Amino acid sequence: MADIYLVDDHAMLREGLRRVLEKAGHSVVGEADHPGAAVADITRLRPSVVLLDLHLEPGSGFDVLDEVKRLELPSHVIMLTMSAHPRHVMQAMRRGALGYVLKDSASLELLNAVEVVANGRRYLCRRASTLAVEGLIAESRSAAVHTLSARERQVIVMVVRGLTSAVIGVKLELSPKTVESYRERIMAKLGVNDIPALVRLAVREGLIGVED
Repeated sequence: MADIYLVDDHAMLREGLRRVLEKAGHSVVGEADHPGAAVADITRLRPSVVLLDLHLEPGSGFDVLDEVKRLELPSHVIMLTMSAHPRHVMQAMRRGALGYVLKDSASLELLNAVEVVANGRRYLCRRASTLAVEGLIAESRSAAVHTLSARERQVIVMVVRGLTSAVIGVKLELSPKTVESYRERIMAKLGVNDIPALVRLAVREGLIGVED
């Protein structure tokens, strides 16, 4: 059984977590709703597992995670959060968290995560696993954007603004067939299969503005 520390700014949630964890035989050795107090307690108590919310005031759960890593504390961290953003999953893993569980997960999933992470292994709830894959794909596409040539960037901007291949060809002094070849090559390079996905990528990467 694991010694667990709770970090969340909602007292009722901490009470519920405590009941679930203690009923399963775990020991909740402390709790906090503030990053500074959490780091001080974790440093002193050295729990085997920390259940850490992402959204805290002031700062965030990442501040606690960074300090646990910087101080080389033996505690293993599970991010327990409502955030279903691929970027947050990726950041948590890279900053040293061993687990990521969404708050709408079943209690059994959380208990599984605690057992796995307490033994030094990584655990992502099912949805977080999907988010991690999405995050990797997004990062790959983002990196691919930086490999586009100046002409390819011109073409992508015109394509996502709805210009036809014929119009783009006139503006860039290219044949429509050449424009089509550019578009196919760009979409293959970025790993997108349709124009809506290309538009979302262009907006996210700042190639065009949302108002466009």
